[in-house]
Amino acid sequence: MDLEYKEEDLRFRAEVQAFFRENLPKELSDKVRARRHLKREDAVRWHKILAKKGWIAPGWPRQYGGTGWSAMQRHIWAEEYALAYAPPTLSFGLNLLAPVLLGFASEEQKQHYLPRIYDAEDWWCQGYSEPGAGSDLASLKTRAVRQGDHYIVDGQKTWTTLGQHADMIFCLVRTSAQGPRQQGISFLLIDMKTPGITVRPIITLDEAHEVNEVFFDNVKVPVANLIGEENKGWTYAKYLLGHERTGIAAIGNSKRELKVLKRRAAKARVDGKPLLQEPQFAARVADVEIELMALEMTALGLVADGARSKIGPEASLLKIEGTQISQEISQLQLESAGPTGLAFDPAYLDGRTEHAVNGDDDAAPLAAHYFNLRKITIFGGSNEVQRNVISKMILGL
Repeated sequence: MDLEYKEEDLRFRAEVQAFFRENLPKELSDKVRARRHLKREDAVRWHKILAKKGWIAPGWPRQYGGTGWSAMQRHIWAEEYALAYAPPTLSFGLNLLAPVLLGFASEEQKQHYLPRIYDAEDWWCQGYSEPGAGSDLASLKTRAVRQGDHYIVDGQKTWTTLGQHADMIFCLVRTSAQGPRQQGISFLLIDMKTPGITVRPIITLDEAHEVNEVFFDNVKVPVANLIGEENKGWTYAKYLLGHERTGIAAIGNSKRELKVLKRRAAKARVDGKPLLQEPQFAARVADVEIELMALEMTALGLVADGARSKIGPEASLLKIEGTQISQEISQLQLESAGPTGLAFDPAYLDGRTEHAVNGDDDAAPLAAHYFNLRKITIFGGSNEVQRNVISKMILGL
């Protein structure tokens, strides 16, 4: 792949930078920069700004609202998006469900759901993990029993990110106990307002409400909400996870956070000298920067080869490397803050106080950020599972 920026690439980058400069509300970018908790209205507001511009769904086909950007343009977009401190988009609908709809749903389902995702009329959450089925999704027990033109769904999902805001949930449900476990799973779309659904918050150590438990008690779901074929949901689930793992690599975010790390480490002092010049710390920064550069080249190569449209086990490689790099950068950031990074300050993170309790606003969110990122090597299929995928599907072991 030719990685030299052409004149049209530089013009595109300038156009993207101008868009963020003129359209990204400062109060939203300030929240992201300070790592404060975003509200539902923050995410929807930014989503609608991007949708109005026609840039909310770069990966979709043009006929459904995609941008038609080249691989290089999408790379530039992701990089500038992170550098602008823009809020994350509503990923579950845009980047996870939409590819499944485009690949496996009926035309009627596409025409109904895709415009609603595009316009943020529906906030989606993901019903994959269960108390006994996390990394081993095939062991899930939530049942859907067909009765005429409906399914009756009973069971429980957990770690449902932002489910408290959701209008809809895409769910893996067991529709057959016959044969191998993977062959009895179906992919259902469920309205969260349906009687029998209960959402119970899980409050994390930083006092944030990000994840939930979702209970289904005799929930009636139209058969028309089935995606693809009954008992073939495992195929669609793996397809979706491939897109999720590619996104989790978060290369643009890591490049931004690496700059933050270098800035912090240049200001911090050890024996009167910048921490960034301390040999062991500098070596760790150099190591993670090299790893990030290698990951970026790998991702660009896959995109250029067209692998993204048929994401396979390569996504596992991106997921493993991307999450490990994100964690290492967050650890170095926390270490660069010294004792000021250890204060637990939920009031500052929620925006209830203007300044951090320890007097260092820049350092205040680092511990919460560090601990929050411990999850990323687990969700989307743990890194241990991804190594098994690589050994089996790429190396043939």
